[in-house]
Amino acid sequence: MNQRFRAPKQIVKACVSTAVVLIGLWGMPTLAADPFRDSNPRDIDNTVQDAFDFFFKEGNYKEAEAYLKKSESRQSKEPMTYAMLSSLAYLDQDWETFKSYGTKTLNKAKEMIASDPLRGNLYTAVGYFLEGAYDFEKEGPISALTKLQKVFEYLDEAKEIDPNDPELNLITGYMDLMLAVNLPFSDPSQAIDKLETYAFPSYLAYRGIAVGYRDLKQYSKAIDYVDRSMETTPSNPDVLYLKAQILRKLGQEEKSLYFFNKALEKQNQLPKRHAAQITYEQCKLENKLTDGNRNCSKERNRIRKRGTDVAHKDD
Repeated sequence: MNQRFRAPKQIVKACVSTAVVLIGLWGMPTLAADPFRDSNPRDIDNTVQDAFDFFFKEGNYKEAEAYLKKSESRQSKEPMTYAMLSSLAYLDQDWETFKSYGTKTLNKAKEMIASDPLRGNLYTAVGYFLEGAYDFEKEGPISALTKLQKVFEYLDEAKEIDPNDPELNLITGYMDLMLAVNLPFSDPSQAIDKLETYAFPSYLAYRGIAVGYRDLKQYSKAIDYVDRSMETTPSNPDVLYLKAQILRKLGQEEKSLYFFNKALEKQNQLPKRHAAQITYEQCKLENKLTDGNRNCSKERNRIRKRGTDVAHKDD
């Protein structure tokens, strides 16, 4: 455990940098009572599962939020309900709501430990991760160190119960991969192997590997894995956006612009800051290819302030 804290500032920064990637992992598609496990499945509330389906498989954050609010109104005992709501607040940079739902995630997860030790410990770690991300944002990396220690402590407890559990490996695989990408002298191969071998659903694992290879600047491998993910989620705007980014790095700019445009066809179902960033990147690329003069910063800021229904051209 002590080796994890030789460079605490770097590790905390690396962990917090994974937040946007990890938020999607706390919402999974409705494939069965338990989308992770064929054996020893857990009973997850149908309303929560529907929210997860919209959130991650469809990339429809607004519909997901409606279902999550419905689950919350029923006083859901499922910690993923509150982790997802915290994640949505993170995307909107609503920090106090983010913190509030992070704490609710933590409390519900601790209540679950007695009945389901693996998932209880896993989501206790998630709750501390969310609280640590808030502390990092407000007070800096050192303030988040105590929470980060708790994250690893509870993940270790979950691993003791079943180190091969698919849900556990999906979340820790993403975390390990993002740490390896962001910390110097780290080897991402073990994290990639964990995601590919043990994590489920597979398309989420493939998406995580694609993000990792993108950040490692291994773009040919990244495009292979994003294509694998798209076999199951071909219309998810997040995945379309990821493919657009990778194609741009590969120098395939016309194809990249096509996928940016496909992602923006569904911008009304995305958080406005997320839609604004996709619009900005699409605008910069289109200007380059067409010698255009769109004001990309102005378009991005307009979407952030007014919502996602914005014309591509400035008045």
